[in-house]
Amino acid sequence: MQRATLLKHCWLILSAITTFHVATAQATHSKAGTSNEGVLISRFPFKQYYGGVVVIQAQLEGIPDTLQFILDTGSAGISLDTSTCLRLGIALTPSDKIVRGVGGSKKVAFAMNRTLLLPGLTVDSLNFHINDYELISQVYGLQVDGIMGYSILSRYIVQIDYDTETITIYSKGNFTYPKGGLLMRPSLTLIPIVSAQLRNGKTQRNTRYYFDTGAGMCLLFSKQFVHDSAVLSSRKRQRKVIQTEAQGLGGKMSMDITTIQEFKLGSYSFRNVPVYLFDDVSNITAYPFLGGMVGNDLLRRFNLYLNYGKKEIYLVPNSHFRDPFDYSYTGLIIYLIDGQVEITDIIKGSPAEKSGFQKGDKIIAINNIISDNLQLYRDLLKNVGTRPTLLIKRDKELLLKKIQIKSIL
Repeated sequence: MQRATLLKHCWLILSAITTFHVATAQATHSKAGTSNEGVLISRFPFKQYYGGVVVIQAQLEGIPDTLQFILDTGSAGISLDTSTCLRLGIALTPSDKIVRGVGGSKKVAFAMNRTLLLPGLTVDSLNFHINDYELISQVYGLQVDGIMGYSILSRYIVQIDYDTETITIYSKGNFTYPKGGLLMRPSLTLIPIVSAQLRNGKTQRNTRYYFDTGAGMCLLFSKQFVHDSAVLSSRKRQRKVIQTEAQGLGGKMSMDITTIQEFKLGSYSFRNVPVYLFDDVSNITAYPFLGGMVGNDLLRRFNLYLNYGKKEIYLVPNSHFRDPFDYSYTGLIIYLIDGQVEITDIIKGSPAEKSGFQKGDKIIAINNIISDNLQLYRDLLKNVGTRPTLLIKRDKELLLKKIQIKSIL
């Protein structure tokens, strides 16, 4: 079963794409050796969340708390959550650096020269930029303490195995990839940029995209790219374009959701791929140089080798390669707030609005299953054509409501 995409929940936390370079020093470890061959350093588990997003546990040196980080190729540095820093008493240094995300931009402070402790690996001389991840924590239903990006990935060869949910870290050097995969040579300064081909009706385009494991969706296109390339206009059969809502660094924003007939990474082809469309007023997607982003609900279908030192990414199809995409749509936006699953918004004209759900309703149970597990509830709301029954609490009243789960196809 595929991990939940962003469609039916109408949420989107795209990884913050920073505009500054975070200087890094080489990590200290005792296992790397001195040869030119990549040497195994460490192997440890991770957990997958919506769209295959990877969450790793780690610690900061001198602090006993275990922290949770998203591993994100779409981040140009490494970051910590504001509330985590306050809770742990981490000293911050103001700066004039700017972090930009899909919803806006702002100046950030730093936690300077910190050491990160991963299982079997110590990474020193890290400068963490500070950002507020309260919203992303509510979206995922867990405390997100930070995001690991280029500052970690640039120091090693990193393998992400979605079959075993394991991260393997190798020292930089010569490396032999397994047979049967695709070698990509991305443009790479801080964030990988890859080329891919899309087809919609008679329209075909070969375009560059950010390679973004921190984005829990399949594809994101800027509306400017869609308009100029005419990828949605020359189609034999008009596909649905449904209005939805998303969350970014600057807050809520409107988006559309539709499908693309075919999307290809190298020789690997995917059909009827869900794609989000947004008005990129901040030009996060760097149009016209880029068309948008390839997210992890598509990338999780491969086991990945991230070899930044050689400017290589190697993809091997895994057991999720043929997982069906999630086309379900309810119009419910649900977050985990103060331990309760809450409906934070209703999309106008959606099945949720027609069924009488309201903003602020708290979901107590779905089909008699009582839980505070946000991912479980989202999985229960993805079976197209069904009508699950939701027990909700509105003020002090308990109500039973059914909702039709529709499809974007």
